[in-house]
Amino acid sequence: MSEVTVIAIDGPAAAGKGTLARRLAEHLGLRYLDSGRLYRAVAAKLLRAGDDPGDEAKAVAAARALVAEDLEDLGLRDEAVGQAASILAPIAAVRAALLDYQRCFAAAPPGAVIDGRDIGSVVFPDATHKLFVTASLDVRVGRRSAELGSGVDKQAVRHEMAARDARDQGRGVAPLVAAEDAHVIETSELDAEAAFKAALAVIGVRA
Repeated sequence: MSEVTVIAIDGPAAAGKGTLARRLAEHLGLRYLDSGRLYRAVAAKLLRAGDDPGDEAKAVAAARALVAEDLEDLGLRDEAVGQAASILAPIAAVRAALLDYQRCFAAAPPGAVIDGRDIGSVVFPDATHKLFVTASLDVRVGRRSAELGSGVDKQAVRHEMAARDARDQGRGVAPLVAAEDAHVIETSELDAEAAFKAALAVIGVRA
């Protein structure tokens, strides 16, 4: 591998990209960053301050002030934080500020595995390797429902996931799309181990 290796992994929710990214980072000795946590961390800072996540000036200021410790906030998975993150994510200036954070994170040797929705297409167009991890909506709904546990309303999960897909794919700034040179890994019929082996084959590294 080169002195700095950047592996960009994109894809929709519950396709398995986070699990794959973390495992690849550990196997290859690289650092790992979930780019979605950046937006949630900015959202959490705004909510704690009582600010509107749609206020561009305040959202940009919060994004520029982001530090690594903010990503350890245990409340980042809260529904309110997720909703706020979806409001500020389309703001171009916020994305620009967080783009800088991601590039700085990956710049130090030996590099990083970063997952998200625009990593290979926008953040790291010259990444060492680009993967686009996807699965059918039915499969992803099933996975997310299993994560949420018994009693979950699968129709509500489907509605939320389909709406998120539409927002991510249709936004004017950095939409969710597979980079032209990305290798697509379809995980509908793959478990985590098979997806990991498929990714290693693309990267050219032994398991």
